[in-house]
Amino acid sequence: MKTEKSRKEIQDTAIHCIKDESEAIENLVNYINEDFVSACEAIYHNHDGRVIVCGIGKSANIAQKIVATLNSTGTPAMFMHAADAIHGDLGMVQKKDIVICLSKSGNTPEIKVLLPMIKTRGNKVIAIVGNTDSFLAKQADFVLNCTVSHEACPNNLAPTASSTAQLVIGDALAVSLIYMRGFSPLDFAKVHPGGALGKQLYLTVETIYKDNEKPSVPTGANLTQIIYEISSKRLGVTAVVENDDIVGIITDGDLRRMLEKNTDYAHITAKDIMSVNPKKIDSKQLAIKALEMMRSHNITSVLVTENGKYAGVIHLHDLLKEGII
Repeated sequence: MKTEKSRKEIQDTAIHCIKDESEAIENLVNYINEDFVSACEAIYHNHDGRVIVCGIGKSANIAQKIVATLNSTGTPAMFMHAADAIHGDLGMVQKKDIVICLSKSGNTPEIKVLLPMIKTRGNKVIAIVGNTDSFLAKQADFVLNCTVSHEACPNNLAPTASSTAQLVIGDALAVSLIYMRGFSPLDFAKVHPGGALGKQLYLTVETIYKDNEKPSVPTGANLTQIIYEISSKRLGVTAVVENDDIVGIITDGDLRRMLEKNTDYAHITAKDIMSVNPKKIDSKQLAIKALEMMRSHNITSVLVTENGKYAGVIHLHDLLKEGII
């Protein structure tokens, strides 16, 4: 008969699960050995082949995530379900591919059928396995041990700590390959062109600011000219320019503060109001750099230059529109 659990018991169960899984992960550092390094080197030096990652059950779900991580960090990879592999999908494995096989027990029927077929074809096999005495471990060329003492499940049945351990070993493999390949942020951007992350890594100021107006006034502009320029260009700011050189900036906030302090507006010019040494950014810089400048200086606009000359304005709203923030 089921009994209703208290809120405290539910909370304690969740905490116990997290602690069990964190202990399992921490113990993995003891298994990063020569086989792990050799597996990384085998993948790194295998320029003509891909990485095929396979598993069954929950291991198959983890295998798919490992594939996604490898592909996104410069290592071509494909997922193959172990059950489907023995019914035709093994045909996706090419001669020079390396196969990573995930299994907690290493003794599932599908694995026992699949491994000899892969070995016969001459492919190298990397095992991510929780039982180093298993069929999979004995057949593999490299064994990445992810043994856990127990599952986080109260019944010690549902794959929890074991599947997390597989995931972490896969991440460790991918991150090691990132290091070995010298995979840079620019490389990362090339395979992540969509979304905020990709845009942060490749979108430049030049591609954004040119859609904006180019507000500017000379140092001798009167108050009417300044207000008209700021208002008509709809950016809340104008550059103060002489011979295409930026000498200052006037924001709508500068105007408000000036109006609060003065009553005689007839002789006020841009030079009297402007802030000197405004924040500037070259058009070739990444747009994320403009955002960093805005955040660090608590401003919403940065003046853009090309070849040292005034070219326009990039506004916080432009970055919001592009989804960089």
